Amino acid sequence: MTSTPPRKLILGSTSVYRRELLARLRVPFTVESPQVDETPQTGERPSHLAQRLALTKALAVAARFPGAVVIGSDQVADLGGTPLGKPGTHERAVQQLQKMRGRTVIFQTALAVVCLDSGFSQQALAPVKVKFRDLTDTEIEAYLRTEQPYDCAGSAKSEGLGIALLDSIESDDPTALVGLPLIRTCTLLRAAGISLLGNIA
Repeated sequence: MTSTPPRKLILGSTSVYRRELLARLRVPFTVESPQVDETPQTGERPSHLAQRLALTKALAVAARFPGAVVIGSDQVADLGGTPLGKPGTHERAVQQLQKMRGRTVIFQTALAVVCLDSGFSQQALAPVKVKFRDLTDTEIEAYLRTEQPYDCAGSAKSEGLGIALLDSIESDDPTALVGLPLIRTCTLLRAAGISLLGNIA
C-alpha cells in the first residue's frame, strides 16, 4: 500500500510580510499572485471586506491549482466602520495617520484556507484593536519619511518603527497585525490535513 503524498501548500499573496510569517512554520510552500480586484463594495463593512477578499484570493489561486491547499489573507483597517486600505502614496498615508491619531483602530485580518479537490474551505477573522497616540504632524512626517509604509493597511508597520506611534495593542493572535494570524493559520492548516511539527527533523 502506498501512502498519499502531502498536498502542495500555496500562499495566495504577494505580500513579503505574509511570506516571512508563513516561513516561520517551516512547512514547504510556494507563492502565487491571486490577482483580484480589491475595491470595496458599496456600504461594505471592513470585516466583511477583509473576509471576502481573503476567500476571493484563495479561490482565485485554487482555481489554477485545485489539488493544492491554498491560503488567502487580507487586512483592512477599520476606523469607526470606515475601511482604510493600503495608502500607496505619501500624501494618502499622511491623511490616514492624521485621521487615526488619538483614536482606536481595529485591524481586521482575515484568513481563508481552501482545497478544491478535497472540498475543504474554512475561514477565520483575527481583529486587532490598536490605540494610536495623539501624533503631531511633525511626528507623522518623520515616521513616514523614515519607514515609508505605503504598502501597509493603516500606514504603519508595528513590527518596525511604527510601534512608536501606538499606545496599545490588543490581540489574541500576535502576528495578526503584521498580516497573517499564525495561530489561526495553524488551526486551519491542521484541519486541511497539513502536518505541522510532524516532519521536522
